[in-house]
Formats: sequence, structure tokens, C-alpha cells
Amino acid sequence: MRIGELSQRTGASPRSLRYYEDQGLLTSSRSDAGQRHYSDAAVQRVSFIRQLFDAGMSSRVIATVLPCVDIPDDLDVAEETFTAMTRERDRIDADIAHLIETRDALDVLIGANSRHRAQLSAAPEPAARSS
Repeated sequence: MRIGELSQRTGASPRSLRYYEDQGLLTSSRSDAGQRHYSDAAVQRVSFIRQLFDAGMSSRVIATVLPCVDIPDDLDVAEETFTAMTRERDRIDADIAHLIETRDALDVLIGANSRHRAQLSAAPEPAARSS
């Protein structure tokens, strides 16, 4: 299939698909006219790549994970991929912990602001000045 069809089937823009290819995450063959052609398996691969990007992985990290999909029976590849995935999970756990701390700090500010707004609402209006 050509890049436009792969884009339609996956929801990834043609620009993203070219980027994936530039990063070595996706491969295509070229027609005599230079048009990219992808196999049907590219649909599933692009979906997986997008899922990894959505999880916050960089293209560099994704490139270290994909060989496990491409060569599932190679123990060295499996070990390297395991290490990369574990490192990414640890990074995501740290990000989650930071987001929780930030949310908790924001909750404190929201509570203080709510109390302050309630005090302002309950305060009597200042007397109007006479001219």
C-alpha cells in the first residue's frame, strides 16, 4: 500500500510515517517512480509505534524495543529489550510520582483559593464614598 493508504488506515500523518522511516522504525520499498510502498504488516507496526510514542517513549528508545518484535527468538535481543523496557517503566513511574506531587501541591493551592474566595464573598461590601 502507498503512504496515503497507510496514513488512512492508521491515523498517522504521512509526515509521521516518513519520520518513522527516517528513524528506522518503519521500512518501505520504493517503486521505480520513487513512491513508498508498505506491506499490510505495517498497519500493526505503526499502531504499535504510536502506542509507544503515546506512552512517552522517544524514537531512540522505540528503536531499541522494536527488535524484540522483529526477532522474537534471539535471547540477546530479548535481554536488551527487557533492559530498555524496564528503564522506560522506571522513567514512567518517576514521571507519575512527580505528577502526583504536582497534583497534590495544586490541590493545596485550590483549597487555599477556595477558602479565600469564600472569605471575600462573606465580607461586607465597603461603604460607598460620598461625593
